[in-house]
Amino acid sequence: MKIVQGFPSTMQDDYQLNMINIIKHGARNWAKQEIVTKKPDGIFRYTYRDAYERIKRLAGALDGLGVETGDRIGVLEWNTNRYYEMDFGIPGTGAVLLQMNLRLSPKDLSHVVNHSEAKLIFVDETLIPIAEAIAPMCKTVKGYVILTDRDLADIKTKLSPIYSYEELLKEANPEYEWPNLDEKSAYAACYTTGTTGDPKGVYYSHRDVYLHSMAIGMNVELTYRDCFFQLVPMFHGMGWGTPQAATMAGSKILLPGRYAAEDLGPIVDLMVQEKVTVGDGAPAIFLPMLRYIEKMEEKPDLKGARFLSGATEPPVALMKGLYDLTGAEIVHAYGATETSPLVTVNRLKPWLEEELSEEEKWDLRRKQGYTVVGLDTKIVDDSGKDLPHDGKSVGEVCVRGPWITGKYYNAPGTESRFTKDGYWKSGDAGTIDEEGYMKITDRIKDVIKSGGEWISGTDMENEIVAHPAVLEAAVIGVSHPKWEERPLALVVLREEQKGKVTREDIHEHLSEKFAKWQLPDKVLFVDEIAKTSVGKLNKKVMREQYKDVYMEE
Repeated sequence: MKIVQGFPSTMQDDYQLNMINIIKHGARNWAKQEIVTKKPDGIFRYTYRDAYERIKRLAGALDGLGVETGDRIGVLEWNTNRYYEMDFGIPGTGAVLLQMNLRLSPKDLSHVVNHSEAKLIFVDETLIPIAEAIAPMCKTVKGYVILTDRDLADIKTKLSPIYSYEELLKEANPEYEWPNLDEKSAYAACYTTGTTGDPKGVYYSHRDVYLHSMAIGMNVELTYRDCFFQLVPMFHGMGWGTPQAATMAGSKILLPGRYAAEDLGPIVDLMVQEKVTVGDGAPAIFLPMLRYIEKMEEKPDLKGARFLSGATEPPVALMKGLYDLTGAEIVHAYGATETSPLVTVNRLKPWLEEELSEEEKWDLRRKQGYTVVGLDTKIVDDSGKDLPHDGKSVGEVCVRGPWITGKYYNAPGTESRFTKDGYWKSGDAGTIDEEGYMKITDRIKDVIKSGGEWISGTDMENEIVAHPAVLEAAVIGVSHPKWEERPLALVVLREEQKGKVTREDIHEHLSEKFAKWQLPDKVLFVDEIAKTSVGKLNKKVMREQYKDVYMEE
């Protein structure tokens, strides 16, 4: 866009929005505020002041290891206080924190390391096998810093050379003079985890993350009175930018360490114990959390708590169930690796609270929400023409703004993902209604076209999940000899319901909201549904697995 120069201001516009200023502010104003980490052997507590002292030592240690401005430094770690320290200490020196998604295959993870030309890798002791698997393929890595409380001599590994994180901090100078870094410098890098092609690099700037932190804080209403629970992996998409936002707000921060969706009991107990008021996660975490709470004799009181939910649309049954049992509110939001990630947030506007029925309110909460201040969004047709915000017209969602990527790093051929006027093309199909609420109907490539008519697989699978016997569901479009495509439903039943539910039961449930012609010809009851490394439904794998299911008839 053309920039028009107005009358000069008298402000200090050259003051750089460096991320290190956020933790400096946190240590100054909220010195005694707690940061709590769940570890295998118990709970570790320290304060913002303690964290900042270690962050300064980390920066000095990086200098001692020969890390220079602009170097990329990989991190393989769980949601811990050490990751929190690296979130500030590495970028604060002018280096770039490379987020390494530990769920990626060795092939993809080594591509991330090589493409970014990472110089060092910080790796948790429990994740050494992942680092060892990719080490022979990593061409630029000069050494590994082991994140452990044990003596380095007790660590058995093929990695070399290795350094102890704790020993490096112990030996480092307790004071550090931070560089006045250009705010447009890269703060961190995250590589997309799409289901096609190699992962693509998104490099977030200090300015981007600073402004994004303010947007998160404002839209989630974070304050120093909150206890924020970082459930989202910090190794992907900046952990949704929430650790930085919580620090900016001065919130107590709760980090769960390593945990699994299959065993959320300790996580729920920790949440209650620490009086969590705000958190973030995905339905893949909140659904098993709800199932655990359903079995608790005494339900936790989480009245007033807000849980930011992304990745996939939260079913009404999940949102309503958690609210009815605990008083906690799931706040749907939308974004992507390329958007830092916040684009929209769903809060009910005051007049809609009065105008809509309870059922309509719950239905509205399923939408991705309205665009947060600072960003521009639009939906366009196949030719790039803007579509009306009428809640009916479906087009590709496009976004631009100060925390939206303008390109992929060193990725020739990806120029088509951006419009001439600076919008990133999301690949998501959606609508925007008169109130500005966005509704993602599917991925552009996942919308099901049957007999010339469109069917939203997302809406259908969320309605299936609302069935009391269903645990998970996915709906994909599969080639059909007569209708081009037909929907196929894959359903995971609750353990106690297996063998008791039929296709007809699912059809009867769906018939309240879907026309007869839209219903899936087949409903397959399966033990598990394929997912990507970040917990999204992997429809590419499903379509390949079931591509002939209608052709064989």
